[in-house]
Amino acid sequence: MTKILITGGTGLVGQELQNKLIAKNHTVSVLSRNPKGKNEFYWNVDTNEIDEKAFIDIEYIIHLAGAGIAKKRWTPKRKQEIMDSRIKSTALLFNKIKQLKRPLKGFIAASAIGYYGAITSENIFKESDPAATDFIGNVCQQWEQASLAFNDLHIPTTILRTGIVLSKNGGALSKMNTPIAINPIASGKQYIPWIHIEDLTNLFIKAIEDNTFTGIYNAVAPETQTSCSFAKTLAKKTRKLFIPVGTPSFLLQLIFGEMSIILTTGSRISSQKIENTGFSFTYKNLDKALENSVQKP
Repeated sequence: MTKILITGGTGLVGQELQNKLIAKNHTVSVLSRNPKGKNEFYWNVDTNEIDEKAFIDIEYIIHLAGAGIAKKRWTPKRKQEIMDSRIKSTALLFNKIKQLKRPLKGFIAASAIGYYGAITSENIFKESDPAATDFIGNVCQQWEQASLAFNDLHIPTTILRTGIVLSKNGGALSKMNTPIAINPIASGKQYIPWIHIEDLTNLFIKAIEDNTFTGIYNAVAPETQTSCSFAKTLAKKTRKLFIPVGTPSFLLQLIFGEMSIILTTGSRISSQKIENTGFSFTYKNLDKALENSVQKP
């Protein structure tokens, strides 16, 4: 039995991960701004506060916290919130672990495929590729640098650069699965790197149960999909009308502002490094992933 502390535990991935860890007889505690249960502890990144009792006997930290990239328009204030929620929260954890001299067995952190930038290219990005210089690439690079600082404390560190997470319980898929008809976004030629929540949570668990699973990995399914092929498969699975004409980019720009770039662009991401570790994806292809994730009419 392992004692694990999770940030972002009330989110889509965090809730699923908690359930799976508990089912495997691990002990799970959560950092929250509004703690309610006996295994929830207070923290506030804005005020740099954290309850030291949360760190008693913990062996691993799984760090998922961060303001939603696509929840609001990217005003200057929102951009700063996105950045601070990731970098400051990681620094708060690092400083507290350093102060308490807590000998963690591992620090496991989320990142995102946004590391490679909001672009569409023919390159298939690998973990060794450099970070992009746009806003989202800069956020991910600084986020990862803050996490990698745990290596300086001789704490094994694992970072998962996640794609779009597919789940029957909400997230991006619930927004794609429109009521009547489904169509691509913009040109439809941009790629959508994705991963089923079952595989993503299994990767976080692998980082706890396999002490060789350290470093940085692209947490995406092996299969490549474009916005057009994704929409067509989703329409088929939900028995809805597929309209091959994409939502115009200028309309998305009007609605979402600068943030629309993460909808209208996307490149292929390699999962080879993860597969080389022996990890076996439960959901390698979109057809099977959607079969598990959508409600049919």
